[in-house]
Amino acid sequence: MEDLEGMKRFYRGKRVLVTGHTGFKGAWLSFWLREMGAEVWGYALKPSEESLFSLLNWEGMHQAFADIREQKVLEAFVRQARAQVVFHLAAQPLVKTGYEMPAYTYETNTMGTVYLLEALRKCEELLSVGIITTDKVYAAVSKEAYREESLLDGYDPYANSKSCAELVAACYKRCFFPESIPISVFRAGNVIGGGDFAADRLLPDCVRSALKGEDIWLRHPFGIRPYQHVLEPLSAYLYTVYCQSKLPHLADSYNIAPKESSVATNGEVATLFCRYWGEGISWKKQKDAVFPKEADILRLNGEKIEKNIGWKPKWSLPRAVAETVAWTKAWRDGNSVAEQMRRQISVYEKEGYL
Repeated sequence: MEDLEGMKRFYRGKRVLVTGHTGFKGAWLSFWLREMGAEVWGYALKPSEESLFSLLNWEGMHQAFADIREQKVLEAFVRQARAQVVFHLAAQPLVKTGYEMPAYTYETNTMGTVYLLEALRKCEELLSVGIITTDKVYAAVSKEAYREESLLDGYDPYANSKSCAELVAACYKRCFFPESIPISVFRAGNVIGGGDFAADRLLPDCVRSALKGEDIWLRHPFGIRPYQHVLEPLSAYLYTVYCQSKLPHLADSYNIAPKESSVATNGEVATLFCRYWGEGISWKKQKDAVFPKEADILRLNGEKIEKNIGWKPKWSLPRAVAETVAWTKAWRDGNSVAEQMRRQISVYEKEGYL
């Protein structure tokens, strides 16, 4: 990806709608967009006190704290924003919660996508759209790396609701939007990075244990996942949405996969975390506990986005874990997390794009 300055010029001054902007990825994306000079309009649930969003200064940002299922509220906000570019991240993002609250998960992830696309149909200035789903949308029928053409049929309610959201997006794209308005769908791997405080995720669980000086307990240490730093998928979203605004035929479904060397077991990731954190922490396998069913192996093939868009992953898994630890220790020690984010974005832009 060499057209970094062109991408920055594209977003500068644009009205960009980000749903789910109070979430982990949404906060990182909104921060990066504002750094590029975009006018960000955020629509999401109110953030928890312990969240990346709550640690940052969002003065001057247009935002609504509301549920994606509130169709009339959403439509009014989209109409007010006069969105030119849209990133749809609002979701119920956890597998465990999907099992506990399946109807809510489908209402949020599937019908929330319907309501957003209904609202976007009325946006006269719309230029480009990115819809973020998950690598878990695929049917668990193969140990090979999933390609975009693989069967969509996520196993659990969370994954399946995202599969349904993809079918919704494809239908709306065919039936209700002109070819001049490109809509792409992004399927990212397991994302890590500073500021993720979610429950039942590997790195946040590691951080919580490390901050207490306790050993880390893993429920599924031998599960294989495509781990990547949060800046990797965000850069893919930003660059693809920019490219397709110029060449709408590039709009498609894209896997955002890490380097093959970054596909690792949960235990290997935890080992890296312990190495970079230091302070004598280690991890152990959790025994005699019942957890929701999870796939043993999940791998993505990322050739399509490299061929069509020119994007490819840059940071190795050790680098991703090291940057996560660096952010977390800066936050723990009372340093500016915004400056830490600016540093990481700047380094990524210089190392990754040029």
